[in-house]
Amino acid sequence: MANGWARDGAVQEQIDDTVADAVKLARLRLAEGAGSAYCEDCGEQIPEARRKALPRSRTCIDCQSARDAKRRQVGINRRGSKDSQLR
Repeated sequence: MANGWARDGAVQEQIDDTVADAVKLARLRLAEGAGSAYCEDCGEQIPEARRKALPRSRTCIDCQSARDAKRRQVGINRRGSKDSQLR
């Protein structure tokens, strides 16, 4: 497959790097330590089903959803042209 200046196998390396970055980011987002019975944000009790499903959870479903909405997806443009990277 012709890739311009890229060497053979470069596309697969880009895919592998993107997957590795996503896994690394997901591991960083995992909660550590013991969970809590009450939400850190609103103080409401965390439902038993959530605590069983996610033993390290520290927020209720509503507060966690709000946190997730605030988080920005940070990505690396590995396929951008050199011109777009210079802008």
